[in-house]
Amino acid sequence: MDLQTPLMYVKGVGPARAGLLEAKGLSTVEDLLAYAPFRYEDRTNLKTIAQLAPGEMATVICEVAMTRTAKLRGKMGIFEARFHDSSRAILLGKWFHGDYLKQILVPGVRVALYGKIEIDSFSGELSVMHPEFELLGGEEEGDASLHLGRIVPIHEAAGRITPRVMRNILWRILESLQTVPDPLPEVIRERLRLPDYATALRDLHFPQAGEDLRLLNSFRSPAQFRLILDEFFFLQCGLQLRRSKVRLQPGIAFELNDRVREQIKAMLPFKPTGAQKRVLGEIAKDMASAHPMNRLLQGDVGSGKTLVAAESAIIAVENGYQVAVLAPTEILAAQHYLYFKNLFHKLGYVVALLTGSMTAREKTKLKELLDAGYIHVAIGTHALLEETVSFRKLGLAIVDEQHRFGVMQRLRMMEKGVTPDILVMTATPIPRTLSMTLYGDLDVSVIDELPPGRKPIVTKNVQADRIEHVWSFVKREVESGRQAYVVYPVIEESETSALKAAEKMHRHLSEIVFPDLLIGLLHGKMAADDKEDVMRRFKRGELHILVSTTVIEVGVDVPNASVMVIEQAERFGLSQLHQLRGRVGRGASQSYCILVTGRLNDAGRERIRTMTESGDGFYIAEMDLKLRGPGEFFGTKQSGLPSLRIANILRDTEILELARREAAEFLERPPSEEERERVLNYLRDHWQKRYGLARVG
Repeated sequence: MDLQTPLMYVKGVGPARAGLLEAKGLSTVEDLLAYAPFRYEDRTNLKTIAQLAPGEMATVICEVAMTRTAKLRGKMGIFEARFHDSSRAILLGKWFHGDYLKQILVPGVRVALYGKIEIDSFSGELSVMHPEFELLGGEEEGDASLHLGRIVPIHEAAGRITPRVMRNILWRILESLQTVPDPLPEVIRERLRLPDYATALRDLHFPQAGEDLRLLNSFRSPAQFRLILDEFFFLQCGLQLRRSKVRLQPGIAFELNDRVREQIKAMLPFKPTGAQKRVLGEIAKDMASAHPMNRLLQGDVGSGKTLVAAESAIIAVENGYQVAVLAPTEILAAQHYLYFKNLFHKLGYVVALLTGSMTAREKTKLKELLDAGYIHVAIGTHALLEETVSFRKLGLAIVDEQHRFGVMQRLRMMEKGVTPDILVMTATPIPRTLSMTLYGDLDVSVIDELPPGRKPIVTKNVQADRIEHVWSFVKREVESGRQAYVVYPVIEESETSALKAAEKMHRHLSEIVFPDLLIGLLHGKMAADDKEDVMRRFKRGELHILVSTTVIEVGVDVPNASVMVIEQAERFGLSQLHQLRGRVGRGASQSYCILVTGRLNDAGRERIRTMTESGDGFYIAEMDLKLRGPGEFFGTKQSGLPSLRIANILRDTEILELARREAAEFLERPPSEEERERVLNYLRDHWQKRYGLARVG
């Protein structure tokens, strides 16, 4: 047996269990060894029932004597099992909503119970609430010393493969492995005084006697530290190699002449901020170099990223190249189309929109014009990535909200030109830890300054039963010459019902609340021309209030709008709330964001509190990441995020920083060419499968 042995051939696995493990992404011995326990239990305190004392955590080997389901206060079922052992004493086990245990804990079954011992308030007997338990006996009995009388690892079950079965399989694997090559360079192991790979794997799954339980459960034992560092080290090596490889590719050296500068000046609707000028300087320098640009443009809502992207587009167009702008949704693509069309109209550039919902005839015509080079700036969704879409001379690809695409799609865009420059924009401020893993192969520019004269937006939370106060406030703002948004949540599974809610509210506001005001309606199902018409009318001040679904989350700029009312705000994520709030506060007047909520759970209360207390996009993004975790940070589990097995980018920030430094040092000054080649070979073999990312090179 070696690390690449398929799990099906491991004793105790077989085809059926191999299928269950495969569903978890575990197909080889190496995969399973990287499947870390999610917690550890100290089962060294092994006692008979008669020896138990209230208040202690203990493990007992006992047998089910009898069971029953009791009703508590008429509704909640509580499953009770009485256990006895050789000491003839009785222990009562209780589980709320435990009816499912009837089929498992039947009289006569031997179990190992682990939990906190208490005195039952009704019977006065020794009891344990919701104890951990494992069935003993049968073919899976295995070595009892793996499961009792020691610090025991608890792995997440894989279908019918219980933590106990998982331990037996892992023990057999670790006993059978002859040699385990160590992937981490020896120079790093010695400098950081890390255990070798084989020892780290054994101690991860079967900690030695006397290991500190607190360190284990906070993932800071020497073995865990070593394996977390491994994962981050190779991830950072791969990202840095990919970055340096792109930099060595031949690219387009765009000329920055007076004509380019004059066109940028002619296009600018207002004087750019210092931050915008600095960032454009960084982009222009990249574009003038003979190697492809790969840059991330980060900035809080309202900081003017799209304007900087438009300036970058002028550099490409004035050099005779085309520009592609890739947006994650049709709505955002349509908004970018309106924005760029308006900016570039005076320059005479041809701007076109290509989305999946267009007719085949419309698409064909646009593709022909693109291929012939008549379109200067093409804006679209994933439709731009289709194989049938070709550019005559693509020079710059602007990818908006990159986190919704993933690295593979970014590469596909690059293949549509002779290594075009890539500018990735995000209005979601990415916490540094996430940025290092998600965008480690990009140079980063940050617009950290809002346009002058902007006032902080006042954010208030109002309960839904006080909505009349909100409408009175909106009326006062409109009467003083301002405009307002009223937004409803679109939950993906039920976009139609959210649409109905928005339409119903539009009628309610138009006919009952504000019969004397002009109210527009905007939603994702409208035709592009109708959306354009509504937005134009709102921007010109012909509509007082715009009722909308979340289509206005990004890219809408109406300086006269001073109120954002978000209905059912508890249904939005933090970043989305911050994006919506950023639609107001774009003029000189004081602006307001009113979060209308129903009943709040703890997480909802925390989100709303964060919004009312802070306007800092980076703080909000950090809080969002903490509340939702990295996989859900962007609203969906997307392909752009590396899949990590042991490491956790929230918990292990300092190890990630260390790994990044070690990777940079190693690649810059490898101890030997042979060692460097060994690391590169390991990366080639593991990159796609281990991290779920596009090729390194």
